[in-house]
Amino acid sequence: MMRLMANNRLKIMSIVGTRPNMMKVAPLLAELRRHNEIAPVLVHTGQHYDYSMSQVFFDQLGVPPPDYNLNVGSGPHYAQTAEIMRKFGDLVQKDRPDMVLVAGDVNSTIACALVAAKERIPVAHVEAGLRSFDRSMPEEINRILTDALSDLLFTTEESANQNLANEGVAPDKIFFVGNLMIDSLVRALKIARPSSLRCELGLRAKPYVVLTLHRPSNVDNEDELKRTLESIAEIAQRLPVVFPAHPRTARNIEAAGLTAVRAWKGGLLPSRGLWMMPPASYLDFLDLIQHAVMVITDSGGVQEETTFLGVPCLTYRENTERPVTVSMGTNRVVGCDPQQLLLSALETLENANHSQHRSARIRPPLWDGRTSPRIVSILKEAAQRDMACTEERVPQ
Repeated sequence: MMRLMANNRLKIMSIVGTRPNMMKVAPLLAELRRHNEIAPVLVHTGQHYDYSMSQVFFDQLGVPPPDYNLNVGSGPHYAQTAEIMRKFGDLVQKDRPDMVLVAGDVNSTIACALVAAKERIPVAHVEAGLRSFDRSMPEEINRILTDALSDLLFTTEESANQNLANEGVAPDKIFFVGNLMIDSLVRALKIARPSSLRCELGLRAKPYVVLTLHRPSNVDNEDELKRTLESIAEIAQRLPVVFPAHPRTARNIEAAGLTAVRAWKGGLLPSRGLWMMPPASYLDFLDLIQHAVMVITDSGGVQEETTFLGVPCLTYRENTERPVTVSMGTNRVVGCDPQQLLLSALETLENANHSQHRSARIRPPLWDGRTSPRIVSILKEAAQRDMACTEERVPQ
């Protein structure tokens, strides 16, 4: 049950830990700040901590510095989750919120939700109900457990509503509100500035492919990583493949001494080759994928962004927890076989008419850039209901 503080402001503590969290929470935090009856508090767990994966997103998304930074850093899943729980538990003893709002499926999400539940603090989960039905993925465990702990579940697509219903979640806890990632994307597109990165790469008027890989199942096994990158190097014989590499992936490539990848050192890209570069900023990355002929990824968020933008996307995984990206026709789940990836990519490059594909795109319901106001309205209504129930129980 939520409670109102002495000054009648509802203290909502929003959690971010990784760059996808920041893209989801940024527009919601801005909307929360527009309401005088809400006191928003931002906690950064520090799960992503370097500038390219963290601070640049605060800067470009217009998010003020977090009220608290737990500085947990990296580590094995169990150790990182435990450290977030320990530090967040200490925090809520000193500054107790009326609600904890978590987003997505990372370790910060489940850790803070579990602390809040044990402290009897209501939990709201943004991006609830998504399921890959593959429990070998750490994120799937995080999704299932966070949803089980949450009092308010905000969903992005109809499949998520059905998943929660199948799991026995009460209907009055589930709210289909749309996608906060799209709120951030719509706002970023309105900025409409030319990307200096595409200019530096020499790709302003040239076709190219974008690649992202970061999941441990794809990048931690040296032999599998080598086979994958060799197949992508074959694609790069047709068009340049731009590869903004997650730090974990870059370290594995360097440790393995893989020669299929060449590092971008500045200057214009040649017409062919697989080129690795540091992670791109949010605005530069959006500009890259918006103008790409094709995107290859194992990221859930990139599947959503390419769906909204109408860019052909090949998902290098055996499954997706975001089936709407497939049903909308922009995303294909091609599995984790490098040869199948190569065949699918060559087929996409040969058959896709880029301009016609985008003009005919269909966007999922409620992916309209207005998810933040819908969520805040529900949060306020929930607080008012709880306050009314409390007043009814108070002896007159």
